[in-house]
Amino acid sequence: MGLTIGVDIGGTKIAAGVVDEDGAILETHTVPTPPTAQGIVEAICSAVAGAGSGHEIEAVGIGAAGYVDDKRATVLFAPNIDWRHEPLKDKVEHRVGLPVVVENDANAAAWGEYRFGAGRGHDDVICITLGTGLGGGVIIGNKLRRGRFGVAAEFGHIRVVPDGLLCGCGSQGCWEQYASGRALVRYARQRANATPENAGILLGLGDGTPDGIEGKHISAAARQGDPVAIDSFRELARWAGAGLADLASLFDPSAFIVGGGVSDEGELVLDPIRKSFRRWLIGAQWRPHAQVLAAQLGNKAGLVGAADLARQG
Repeated sequence: MGLTIGVDIGGTKIAAGVVDEDGAILETHTVPTPPTAQGIVEAICSAVAGAGSGHEIEAVGIGAAGYVDDKRATVLFAPNIDWRHEPLKDKVEHRVGLPVVVENDANAAAWGEYRFGAGRGHDDVICITLGTGLGGGVIIGNKLRRGRFGVAAEFGHIRVVPDGLLCGCGSQGCWEQYASGRALVRYARQRANATPENAGILLGLGDGTPDGIEGKHISAAARQGDPVAIDSFRELARWAGAGLADLASLFDPSAFIVGGGVSDEGELVLDPIRKSFRRWLIGAQWRPHAQVLAAQLGNKAGLVGAADLARQG
């Protein structure tokens, strides 16, 4: 199969890209993300039409944040869009006249990294995305493992702290409440409030108050040596690495790939994640260790992965 289109549904924009068999993006088209569920369907179709103009497209893959059924056709539940048992495949196919595959966005990103990014050369890979929340994907034996009902690898909602912090999913103590961009901001604000004398750079990048600290401020301050910013990254990494150790007990992959916005800080966050992983890995001194690698495709991973999954049908 030749060219396919991958679609990434973001909070502010929907991006569609024409992708070839080598994972290269040949053309992109973006449209604003509408406020309504039905409007998003129309916007997806508009983005596909814009990207595909002048190309011979054979299929479309859509990465959707939510639970996607085992047939990769229906979005069972989307936390940020009012989709409940939404027949997204049928609706988009009807409008664009092409075969459509719907996949969870974290699964699509994991597949993109496995095929064309940091996972190349590995048969067994676990991906986590440290963004606003925490997503994941599992490739074992060169196959994307989705579970019987299609909703496997929701790692962010593994409960790591009984009766812990309330999560947006309605549960308490979920991993993403301790290892995510949102958690990083919380750590920084708490520490800046407790020891403002150690957060001079960090506070200066915002409005001077702990509540004014945002993720971009923490990254910039950490690069400038701000103690609170660095310590906040270390706390996030401690939780992330401990979680990877648990996933190693479950899946025993040869590599973990860490993506998402938080991973853009490179070794600032990856080195302490590796140290925490080794600290909490059961039998660490007696067993081989999976590599902990930085994702390579950035925010293009989901689009490229969705396109490739559509190619495979």
